[in-house]
Parts: sequence; C-alpha cells; structure tokens
Amino acid sequence: MIDKKQLEQEIISWRHDIHQHPEAAFEEERTAKIVAEKLRSWGYEVEEHVGKTGVVGVLKNGDGPVIGLRADMDCNKIIELNTFEYASQTEQRMHACGHDGHTATLLGAAKLIADEKAFKGTVVLVFQPAEEPGWGADAMIKDGVMERFGIQEMYGQHNFNYFPKGTMNIAVGPCMAAEDDFIIQIHGLGGHASGPHKTKDPIVIGAEVVTALQTIVSRNVDPLRPAVVSCTEFITDGAPNAIPSNVTIKGDCRSYDPKVSELIEARMRKVVASICEMNDATWEVEYSREFIATINDESCANWAAKAAEKVYGKENVILGCDPIMGSEDFAKYQQFVPGCYCFTGNVDEAHDKPNHHACYDYNDGILLSGAEWFAELVKIRMA
Repeated sequence: MIDKKQLEQEIISWRHDIHQHPEAAFEEERTAKIVAEKLRSWGYEVEEHVGKTGVVGVLKNGDGPVIGLRADMDCNKIIELNTFEYASQTEQRMHACGHDGHTATLLGAAKLIADEKAFKGTVVLVFQPAEEPGWGADAMIKDGVMERFGIQEMYGQHNFNYFPKGTMNIAVGPCMAAEDDFIIQIHGLGGHASGPHKTKDPIVIGAEVVTALQTIVSRNVDPLRPAVVSCTEFITDGAPNAIPSNVTIKGDCRSYDPKVSELIEARMRKVVASICEMNDATWEVEYSREFIATINDESCANWAAKAAEKVYGKENVILGCDPIMGSEDFAKYQQFVPGCYCFTGNVDEAHDKPNHHACYDYNDGILLSGAEWFAELVKIRMA
C-alpha cells in the first residue's frame, strides 16, 4: 500500500517542478516527457505525441468498461508576479490556471490506480496539450484518441476560485459555456481633432456600437437562457490631436444554447450595420465559434458525486451546482462519449487569487484529494 503522506509530498514536488517550467500550447515537450516516464515506471502502456504533444497512458486489468481520465498540461502566456522559489523560470509563461496542479493530480491518481488495481477494465489517462486556446482536445481527437483507445466515458476536474478548498462541485447538464469571439472593424474618415465636423469619427461610432451591443442580452435573449456579450478591446489608429479613421472592437460571447449563439451573431451584425450606415461609415464583423458548451451526462455526474462523497465527505459535495460561464475544450470529448467535468475548490486564506491572475497559485492542499477522487471513481465505476 502506498503511504498517502509520502505520495502527497511527491505530487507537490511534481507540481512545483511543472510550475517552475511552464509550457504553453503545443510547447509541452518537457512536461510530456515527465508524464510519460512516470507512467511507464508504474506499468502503463504509453503513447507519446498524440495530438502533437499529448500523452496517453493505458492500464488494463481484466474485462470491463474503458474509462478515460483527462488532465490539461499547458500554461498561460502571462508574466508571473509570484516570488516563491518555484515561480516560473520561463519568460512570459505561467501556470496561472492550475494545469500544473491538474497534471500532477492525475499523475498521483495514476500511481494510486496502478498500485491498487482495484478495478476491472481499462483505464486511459489522457494528458492533453493546448487547452487554453481550445486546440488540444481537437488535436488529440483528430489523432484518433477516442477510437484508438476505445474510450467509453470521460472524466476530468478543474480547480476554481469560486469554491472553497475541500469541496467538489458537480453540475448536471450545462457545466461550462460555449465561447464565441468577434472582431468588429469600423472605417470612418479621420482628421484634425479641432475639426470633427470634417470627419466621420469612428470612435464615436464605435462607442455607440459598444453601448448598443449590451442590449443584445438584455433585450433580445430569453432571460431564462444564460448569455454574455463582452467587448474587451477598443483599438484606434489615432493620436491625441488626430481623430482616427479606423476602430477595431474585439470581444467574446458566452452561451449554452447554439440558437442563442446564432441570435447573438445575427443581432451583432444588425447593430453594427445599422449604426455604421446611420453614420456613413463602413464595417466588417468576424464572428468565430471557439469552444462548444460543456454538458455533463447525468449518469456520469452521479458516479462522480459518489466517488467525491467517499473522498470529501457528503457534506462537501454539491451535485447540481450552478454552471460556469467560462469555457473548456473537454466538451469536445463529450461529443463522442458521455462524460462529466467537475469543479474542485481551491480557495483558502492563502489562495484567494482568481484563475489567470499573475499572482495565482494552485493550492497544494487539494492535490492528494483530487488524486484520490480519480482513483475512487475508477474503483466504484469499474468494480
């Protein structure tokens, strides 16, 4: 039997090492090598370079279901402001979302599962690259990860600063939102700041557009259907004494229903066209769908909750928690098989920074319980 205290220290050391050497989307060569070496040492069959830099570990123990467990490995392109000894050593790379913790957690689970072998069937560990831009799951799927390994169900977990340490939170049905990105180009006529009457000011036109876009959710989308429209960048080619000729507005939209996404795009194009035409400006709208919605299967959610109750205690497990408007490419696997994506609480007094903050740090105190949850899930689902 594995000494849990010793295992916890190992998982922490793995996490700190990965945190210190972060790798962004499809750069995860070092992380993937560490993962592959450890999995092989515990008896897993390992395939590397699945979806470019992904790693898959397979452990078979008799006949039974084939269950996939997934962790993401990539970091953010953020300059870390933490000063602890394991802070990032790579310029403009930081594990600001906790994928270092996710990878270390699934490695800890892999060691537990291999040691106990308390299951019948096949466990497939999917260490995925490039979750942040939403490319990694697609890359692994295109490389045949679902068919090659015969995965029948998929499970994963993500730390969130919305929830306190020591809790597991599981949505049933809608879990994380779809993400659509947009770029609006407005072309007016620039000129001297002292003579606005001689221009077609795209800043004023763009300001009208930004304000009008806020009516899409408040006045066009059914209030019972969640949606968000956010303008996040406003870029001009002007100067302090010059009215610009061009404005670029960028942002993103979140929803769960594809029909809502279609409505948002249609209304956005109508709003931009109407305001620009009224002001005698020209325009373009680029609208792209980056992430689909993550929808948890009810049966898989129930299995996840049963395992969580064993690890966290029933009082610390919320089955049917509110969904989150963030996005996740875990949803791509759920297009092929049932699955469940769970939220682990990260927050205590020392860990209050949100995901993607330059001073964020994964809570080492949730690593072992996360690994135990994966192992317990395998045990009860594959009994």
